[in-house]
Amino acid sequence: MSYHFLIAPNAFKHGLSAEAAAEAICQGLAASGLPFTSETLPIGDGGDGTIALLADRLGAARFTAMVRDPLHRNIDTWFGLTEEKPGGGAAAKGTTALIEMANASGLRLLDRTELDPLIALSTGTGDLIRAALDHDARRIVVGMGGSATVDGGVGILQSLGARFLDRHGDPLTGLPAALTALDSIDISQLDPRLANCEIVVLCDVDNPLLGPSGAAAVYGPQKGATPGAVQQLDVCLDHLANVIVKTTGRDMKTAKYGGTAGGAAAGLYGLLDATLAGGIDYFLAVTGFDRSLEKADFVITGEGSIDDQTLQGKGPMGVAVQAKKRGIPVIGLAGKIPLTPSAELRKYFDVLLAIGNEPSDLKTALENTAANLSRTAESIGRLLDSGPNAAPRHFGSPATQ
Repeated sequence: MSYHFLIAPNAFKHGLSAEAAAEAICQGLAASGLPFTSETLPIGDGGDGTIALLADRLGAARFTAMVRDPLHRNIDTWFGLTEEKPGGGAAAKGTTALIEMANASGLRLLDRTELDPLIALSTGTGDLIRAALDHDARRIVVGMGGSATVDGGVGILQSLGARFLDRHGDPLTGLPAALTALDSIDISQLDPRLANCEIVVLCDVDNPLLGPSGAAAVYGPQKGATPGAVQQLDVCLDHLANVIVKTTGRDMKTAKYGGTAGGAAAGLYGLLDATLAGGIDYFLAVTGFDRSLEKADFVITGEGSIDDQTLQGKGPMGVAVQAKKRGIPVIGLAGKIPLTPSAELRKYFDVLLAIGNEPSDLKTALENTAANLSRTAESIGRLLDSGPNAAPRHFGSPATQ
């Protein structure tokens, strides 16, 4: 009996790209001897690497631009342009630009000793948006995962012409730490091309802007913030939101996904009326995932960890939701899974498998991600190849581990 697999993993953070993970799974299935066909559709949920996947899937042309990194050093990076309007619909050539925030304002651009969100700015992402506008983009899609900043997007907005002023009407320096002195925002010099450009922000988290679940508290420490800096940044973002709501009437504090990328998502919503979208839902819709499901007997997905946080809009969850609507069994592979999966996880994942082969330290586990994925996929294939009674189509109910 031959099976058709839809193989749709997210990246295994610090271990393997989504593309490499899909390839490793395919290799493992092939090694099992199981008769099968497959389609690989590596996924992104708005995190670092999502735009590269989207650009490849849509056949976007890549253009080089010089931008400023989080510490305002000049670097070269790229953005994509596609004739196709993501999600369908007619579009003129070059109408949609695809921008990866991490390419210009990402953690991976800095040494660990350089991390400091009190001084890091998202300016380079604004530089990329301006470069896209120079190429007549009328729709800009920004993947915001992996940023090194907690600046509420002020760097992006400055690059696009916004001026952040103190009570004397002078431009603030030392942002974002100086946001507590913000009195007004002059948007009269915003790039006029923005008025005719739709901005869509792909978000990989649904945290709010402020508070214990907000941008500073949850993600600030990952970007180098001390406990004191976390408190300071939260105050800065709160003050920024208060001034923006006076300027445009849009409240950053209530925006879903507002905490994405250190509040940059909220800032673009507040000042530019950007649309904030769940990254995985957008990605699956644009890449035709539903059509790929039509032929699938099984779906295999995964990422570094699958746990209750996965339920909050992470990539494997988006895949599983779509598959279960069609009654297709979902196999989740991860470096780490809960000892006892929750009832909610069991609703969406028929099987959860940890790919580790033996106890090891994190460094070793990450180095062996590809081998462990292939070995686990080979075991799945051998199980299915052992006979129809060994692994029923729906793996039983409730889901098993």
